[in-house]
Amino acid sequence: MNGRTMTVFLLATLDTKGPEADLVRDRLQALGIKTCLVDTGCLGEPTVAADVSREEVFSAAATSRHELVAGGDRGAAIAAAARGATQIVWSAHQRDQVRGVLALGGSAGTTIGTAAMRRLPIGIPKLMISTLASGQVRPYVADKDIMMFNSVVDLAGINRISRHVLANAAAAMVGMVKHRPEYSQSDRPLVAATMFGVTTPCVERARDVLQDAGYEVLVFHATGNGGQAMESLIADGVLAGVLDLTTTELADELV
Repeated sequence: MNGRTMTVFLLATLDTKGPEADLVRDRLQALGIKTCLVDTGCLGEPTVAADVSREEVFSAAATSRHELVAGGDRGAAIAAAARGATQIVWSAHQRDQVRGVLALGGSAGTTIGTAAMRRLPIGIPKLMISTLASGQVRPYVADKDIMMFNSVVDLAGINRISRHVLANAAAAMVGMVKHRPEYSQSDRPLVAATMFGVTTPCVERARDVLQDAGYEVLVFHATGNGGQAMESLIADGVLAGVLDLTTTELADELV
């Protein structure tokens, strides 16, 4: 891709999920969305053509498909594909070419796809069609705005269920991309605050005081993921201060 072409990146292992990825790509393009299909497979041969080959993915991970196939370690191949896909998507984002990221798969595809999504900032549409979406998804979502879309059936061929699920997921991505609101950036400094049920009155009062003083306050629910999200923004350097009034996550960490 050249210039500032804005694209939805579609990630899939094309040796096992080729027809499914092809269907999603066709639906996205039929609805007016440019796509870049990235092959994150390794051991088998791809069944559909990709825009970014698996060789390019593994090169971005500083390894090669030949080495991974020779090693025969599926876990190592998945980890390398996750690193490579993340690097490819992140590099495109730095060139302002990413409108959204959509991935599909089982455990391997979910691991790879969400790794790339977590590298992107909040606000860019991220949708993961996954066989794991109705279970414990915190390891995949972490502190980012990733939509987990339940595949219902295994992604093992096109059938009357998967066809509808994949088409609906594509339509959801199109909706997020085409109707993404454009918010003007406030110049008010950001302050994060942690809140729980019993600290709500205190935090609300503190928020009013801070807002009157010219700050914009982000409130995080101190349930584990909230603190993780807050720490992610601290690491990104976007916060002017933190009002950590609710320390229950420390107890969760210890006991």
